[in-house]
Amino acid sequence: MRPTRRADTMEQNRNRLISAARKAFAEKGFAASSMDDLTAAAGLTRGALYHNFGDKKGLLAAVIDQLDTEMVSRAKAAGAAAATDWDRLLAEGRAYIEMALDPEVQRIVLRDGPAFLGDPSQWPGQNACLQETILAVKKMLADHSLKPVDAEAAARLINGAAMNAALWVAASEEASLTLPKALAAFELLLSGLRR
Repeated sequence: MRPTRRADTMEQNRNRLISAARKAFAEKGFAASSMDDLTAAAGLTRGALYHNFGDKKGLLAAVIDQLDTEMVSRAKAAGAAAATDWDRLLAEGRAYIEMALDPEVQRIVLRDGPAFLGDPSQWPGQNACLQETILAVKKMLADHSLKPVDAEAAARLINGAAMNAALWVAASEEASLTLPKALAAFELLLSGLRR
């Protein structure tokens, strides 16, 4: 059954607000983006923002959710050609860290997100990534390509290392110089799990 016209309009309004916020947050940052400017850019009222997201932080969370989904797709694409599960895990982690050079990801996800929404490990997108990493670790444990380790503990440390490396790169004065150091250390840390 086709959604109602009202549901279509609500979804369009939601998407317009996310699009306007994403642009503003990337250009000016979360704190400097006013709700009046965001709603004006979307051609909507503050009431639409409150109705759809509760407040400006709710809108930031929606923008980050959209970016997280795109980041997961990019990481999966980077790992798609890998010959082994291990190579895929490494490629996806590297891709995630490398995304810290993307100005939009850097500003919204890695700088403003933690500053205004708190611990990234509690975000829905990060929890979805964690579950996928746990499955990948369990698979590698089953085929004995990893040393015996608790799957959840290993997955949490892998994801934490990638997230913290990306945060470091994003906060660095010279991100392009920090990135190779972060990638080398990430790979070295992970190599300790291999048999």
